[in-house]
Amino acid sequence: MTTDRLVVVTGATGRQGGATARRLLAAGRPVRALVRDTTAPAAKALETAGAELVRGDFDDPSTLPAALEGAAALFAVPPVAFGPAGSDVEREFARGRALTDAAVAAGVEHVVFTGVASTPGRPGGSEGKKRIEDHLRARIRSVTVLRPVRFMSNYLGSTPMGLDGIAHGVHRHVFPPDEPAQIIAVEDIAEFAALAFDRPDRFAGRSLELAGDAPTPAAVVAAIGAATGRAVRYEQITRAEAAALSPEIAQVRESWAAGSRWHADIEALRVIHPGLRTLADWLAESGAALLRKRLVETV
Repeated sequence: MTTDRLVVVTGATGRQGGATARRLLAAGRPVRALVRDTTAPAAKALETAGAELVRGDFDDPSTLPAALEGAAALFAVPPVAFGPAGSDVEREFARGRALTDAAVAAGVEHVVFTGVASTPGRPGGSEGKKRIEDHLRARIRSVTVLRPVRFMSNYLGSTPMGLDGIAHGVHRHVFPPDEPAQIIAVEDIAEFAALAFDRPDRFAGRSLELAGDAPTPAAVVAAIGAATGRAVRYEQITRAEAAALSPEIAQVRESWAAGSRWHADIEALRVIHPGLRTLADWLAESGAALLRKRLVETV
């Protein structure tokens, strides 16, 4: 695929979509950013960087055809949906199906879909993501699937359930403190997406489990503390705490305790992308500065 052909990037004001849009723009590729609000600061920043903005909403499929018109390729990040009982798989799949069908109608040639890292017994990472993958492969000839593990940038903020991020000097999650847990920088997800768009002949039909490093949670907080000059400790949530948060969180904790692990081959990925970031790389590049600011704000 030549570099002058238009790529539509969904989730463009989010982490993966934003990183991918910026990476493609930096390489001189035309980018159309699908956003819900064209006046949002993140959207305006992409426009300033050279992206064409177009409004689109996965829950309103009538907005998608115009967004995809004339595009040669698509970076697809259909957002997860949640309901009172947790993940709303049917709504998530409906969003992915609507995007896929609009891409088919528009004649999009190549799709890079980013989902969730697999674990043994769970190819595709989650039911919703796997159903979208299958629908994409059934309808579009050239599809590349990226399955990233947990983001390094998760240390910058917390979920509504109090996981991830650092609050009052404590990072909490489901993982045992002294067992490796793979992580990746979103900038590297963008690098793999750019490689796939540059060489669809090489990456079509492939699924890549993505990670860049595998430190223990205890090692992570030690590295963050050293990089920021602030004391940080790790705390694994208990079974009872996980169950109180949600059945899904409880399941992840129990699966991890039973030995279910992400399994990206980091050394093989580094052959494809030699600049693949470690945690130390990410901290030195941007993470430490962002974390220092965040830690001051959460004291």
